[in-house]
Amino acid sequence: MSKPATPQLADFLCFAVYSANLAFGKAYKPILDQLGLTYTQYIAIIALWEEDKQTVSGLGEKLFLESNTLTPILKKLEAMGYVHRARDAADERVVRVGLTPSGRALRESALNMNLRDATGLTPEEFPILQKAVVKLRNNLVKAAPGKS
Repeated sequence: MSKPATPQLADFLCFAVYSANLAFGKAYKPILDQLGLTYTQYIAIIALWEEDKQTVSGLGEKLFLESNTLTPILKKLEAMGYVHRARDAADERVVRVGLTPSGRALRESALNMNLRDATGLTPEEFPILQKAVVKLRNNLVKAAPGKS
């Protein structure tokens, strides 16, 4: 009787997702370098384009970032003149973050950041894979210890 094959690194879905994330980072890097942004700063700005003047905690939830990770990103974006943070007038415990005119202007510079062609996926395949990855992420978040 033959021994079961030892799983190879390439057989792990977690490694496929991890390495795809690294590949996305490399593909985005030249474009983001021109804008002077990191990928995490860029996605924070995208989230603010979608909904300006969000709470910092709401933005963190949307980006799957803890406060201790998000706060330095927002401080850097604020120093760069792209966002502003302010205490909420109704509840001073809440901090809201919004785009400055310079942050909104970045949208024009970033409009050509479509890597769809680089993925090699057809227009039909792209949304199917994107939805599958979102489903995978959401299921993993639900299954994580301490989550309901």
